[in-house]
Amino acid sequence: MPGDFLKALKTRPLLFDGATGTMLQRLGLKPGGCPDELSLKDPDIVRKVHRAYIGVGSDIVTTNTFGANRIKLKEYALEGRLSEINRAAAGCARAEAKDGFVAGGLGPTGRFLEPVGDISFETALEVFTEQAEALKAGGVDLFIIETMMDIKEMKAAIIACKSTGLPVVATMTFDETMRTVLGTPPESFAITAASLGADCIGANCSLGIEGIYKAVSAMSKVVDTPLIAQANAGIPFLRDNRTVFPASPDEMASFVPRLVEAGVAVLGGCCGTGPDHIKKMGEVFKSLKPVKRGTHGFTALSSRTSFTLFGAGLPPVVIGERINPTGRKVLAREIKEGKTTGIRNEARSQTASGAHALDINVGVPGIREVEGMKMAVFAVNENSMLPAVIDSSDPEAIVAGLTAVDGKPLINSISGEEKKLASILPLARKYGGALLGLTLDDAGIPDTAEGRVRVAEKMLNKALVLGIRKEDLVVDCLAMTVSAAPLSALETLKAIRLVKERLGLTTVLGVSNISFGLPAREVINATFLTMAIEAGLDCAIINPNNKAMMDAYHASLVLLNKDLRAERYIKRYQAIVPPQATVARAEASMAPGIGERLKKAIIEGDEENIVTLVEGALGEGWDPIKISNDGLVPGLEEVGRLFACNTYYLPQVMLSADTMKKAFARLKKELKGKTGPSRGKVLLATVEGDIHDIGKNIVATLLENHGFEVLDLGKNVPSDKIVEEAVKNKVDIVGLSALMTTTVMEMDKVIKRLKEKGVKVMTIVGGAVVTKEFTDKIGADEYGGDALSAVEKMKRMVKERA
Repeated sequence: MPGDFLKALKTRPLLFDGATGTMLQRLGLKPGGCPDELSLKDPDIVRKVHRAYIGVGSDIVTTNTFGANRIKLKEYALEGRLSEINRAAAGCARAEAKDGFVAGGLGPTGRFLEPVGDISFETALEVFTEQAEALKAGGVDLFIIETMMDIKEMKAAIIACKSTGLPVVATMTFDETMRTVLGTPPESFAITAASLGADCIGANCSLGIEGIYKAVSAMSKVVDTPLIAQANAGIPFLRDNRTVFPASPDEMASFVPRLVEAGVAVLGGCCGTGPDHIKKMGEVFKSLKPVKRGTHGFTALSSRTSFTLFGAGLPPVVIGERINPTGRKVLAREIKEGKTTGIRNEARSQTASGAHALDINVGVPGIREVEGMKMAVFAVNENSMLPAVIDSSDPEAIVAGLTAVDGKPLINSISGEEKKLASILPLARKYGGALLGLTLDDAGIPDTAEGRVRVAEKMLNKALVLGIRKEDLVVDCLAMTVSAAPLSALETLKAIRLVKERLGLTTVLGVSNISFGLPAREVINATFLTMAIEAGLDCAIINPNNKAMMDAYHASLVLLNKDLRAERYIKRYQAIVPPQATVARAEASMAPGIGERLKKAIIEGDEENIVTLVEGALGEGWDPIKISNDGLVPGLEEVGRLFACNTYYLPQVMLSADTMKKAFARLKKELKGKTGPSRGKVLLATVEGDIHDIGKNIVATLLENHGFEVLDLGKNVPSDKIVEEAVKNKVDIVGLSALMTTTVMEMDKVIKRLKEKGVKVMTIVGGAVVTKEFTDKIGADEYGGDALSAVEKMKRMVKERA
């Protein structure tokens, strides 16, 4: 029963099972077959796996449904049997678990959500809800969402599973840099998943037990949600044409005490682990006393690639207020026209100026705010790593923002008004988000600090009833216009102190309203900001591009001992350019040439304006080859450099690639059927038995942008077909991809066939389980690594061959 699982989670260590896929292979699953279908075709094999884990002490077994969602099953023409497959899998697990728990397993769809990919959030939500409901009907006690790489897809999966009323365990997979493929660190995932109501979170797959320890340790520092660790049995390698996971049961068991110290309450295994591993690890795990973890108390926001913490004694933070059309005609007109240039520029400039989160408001009369909010959030996600603040009075627009945003945002705002509480609080609970609470109610804004504290307390009580955590309410004590109400500033400062002292809540303030109607407003604003920080303000909504405000902010942190050794302050002023250098730089950059503008557009992923810039270059007499070589390609090369130094991540790379595509599409019209110079011809394929192609598709896009001709054969491609097409199309390079340990040996088969047929072609291999050692072992010419590295290696390969 669900309640029993949650009770057990609080009272004792819980042991999951280990790998399922590799055991099914050993028991008869053929490479390329659908593992999920076995619950119908050969349930005895599936039950045998569950029985083995129950026999060594597993408290929880996972259904054989990792790929049993509509999108994955369609690869095998089985989408029509989704409910049947999931119910049968739940039945197999239940039959063996007896009094133990059955976790309904959900894996990724294999496609990224927009704007990085082509699946909408709503579609993903439907896909996961369909599978979750089928598993619940089959009798599972809880869900485990595993091996996710896309934080937005994880959001959809958690919301879908939570909608059934069953407990949810959620894990993502990280590489050795402690990032997912799309750049999400463990902290951002943990903050996001906890806000969505996941009952247990952690990491699985990709890493050995030490790497998983690093990931869950990072999570432990930002959330107090119970943690789960499911490591691989080390990093696999090839021995005698067989994939071997090196970590023994004893080796993995010896590391378990460190996992427990990090706060792990649930333990299991992933690729390469079997019953022997689970038995040894479980014996140690259940002998140890769980670590008691206290609450952190701070407010946490997250984006796809970063996170922001404030309150609970941490240094105050800044929310950038500039993405707001109020009083800004140009920005308002752009939003009305569906353009995002101003939004993207504001996102980048405020990030560079030191903001910690960005407010997003698209409240322009006469627009559909729902579409406008989605557009704006996508633009901010793509141009800043900072968490978002969804600023709207329209619940539908707030939902649009919550489903478009990558991580955990701040919702701006609720108040003590009954209608606001009833409409907005449930959205924060469902979609995950902190709440900015204005201290006003149906009677208006209280004149006194005491009255505002009472409104804050009312909002807190309502939030707690719905299961929203105390630290996710951020209270705005409201800065009133001091020229009209001379005592209002003092009353606001008093309210901030009382909210901190009596309620222990995080505080926020929109500062600039204090000076309305007065001359030299920034002097008043900066001074008031300093006073508010001294009173206990945790978060200021200001213009981070305003030097006076940011000077006051940084100076306050130093004077209030919130900037250790004045490090932030010193760093800020070291970065300020001397006046004479500023003048020289301004003169040098007053009128950047068309080549620089093209380069900048590619770097920033400016899809909106790239075609106009290309046409501008053509109008200046540039030919298509010059535009490509002197404008577009240098931009893409800089994107590669930013990716290599972890400034950009895959979403930014793909945005730049899409921008490049639009530029090339316009240039092709000028070529009138002709083709520009080609770097070479590359055949790409995911090998037979493997239906994963995300990485391959990314490489294909980047290769085209770098001037290669690409022949993409797709996934699950037989070796003979690869050889045949390589000969027929006279390709220079064959690129092979495999994600599973059970299919990598198909790469060896393809390379042998190419050599047997005497095909003069270079080969490069890649995929999650492929290593340099494996590459050398099978005689491939190059190891791909990440997508951009693979492209650079192929550029070098064709150059050396020429």
